[in-house]
Amino acid sequence: MATIRIGLDRLPPAARAAVEEHTGPLLTVEETAEGFNSEIAARVTSTTGTWHIKGLRTDHPRVWTQHREAAVAPFLTGLAPALRWRVEAAGWDLLGFEALAGHHADYAPGSPDLTEVASLLRRLGETSCPDIELRHAEQRLERYAAHRDDLRFFAGVHLLHTDLNNANVLVDDQALQGDRARLVDWAWATRGAAWLDAGYWVIWLIAAGHAPASAERWAAEIPSWHTAPAEGITAFAAANANVWSEISTADPDPWTLRLAAAATAWCAHRRTG
Repeated sequence: MATIRIGLDRLPPAARAAVEEHTGPLLTVEETAEGFNSEIAARVTSTTGTWHIKGLRTDHPRVWTQHREAAVAPFLTGLAPALRWRVEAAGWDLLGFEALAGHHADYAPGSPDLTEVASLLRRLGETSCPDIELRHAEQRLERYAAHRDDLRFFAGVHLLHTDLNNANVLVDDQALQGDRARLVDWAWATRGAAWLDAGYWVIWLIAAGHAPASAERWAAEIPSWHTAPAEGITAFAAANANVWSEISTADPDPWTLRLAAAATAWCAHRRTG
């Protein structure tokens, strides 16, 4: 379920003052609609710069997502916006990220953004997994795998993002080709098999209009995809069909139903193709 969003103006004065110790007095505040984990999400400017702020109350049930993002951020150079500062004040945990230029990736068939996302996932695959506390992919999928033995396919030692929603990928058209895309929102960073992020991307590609075979061809642009056994990919597709069935049943919005249909279509393709 999405977290209820509030405006930055509703922060306690002490928390706002703590932010402005890093930014200086804020000149503009643009609340952002994307994302589901944060109570505070805004792009702010002052005379000294521009930042994207994410925040949760320190007693929020998902405040662990703030801790996760702060812990993984130093290891994501060239993959994600830099974390410039962190504030814990007046009952709030607030992260100040570098504000990136660009648009949300377009995953539709034929989009020029697809090659940039593939390049981004290749770079992520070459990044060492930091020695920090992360959930394991096989733990996250334990309740959803068709067979317990399938979990062995998901285990690994690689750093994964796991939420390949196109709104989490920013593409800067002014940057060098092949290095234009960045991943935001690392709350669900996970340790697991190297090929899983390519698999998560497949589901979002199908939801954006690709046939399952076309989506898998894009996944094949990621070298780690070729390390995955065919039965492992099929097991992953089945597990995610169960994940999205549960999500869409609990929260039947158009986008969750679209993702559930995409995951089901991929699962059917794997089992019959």
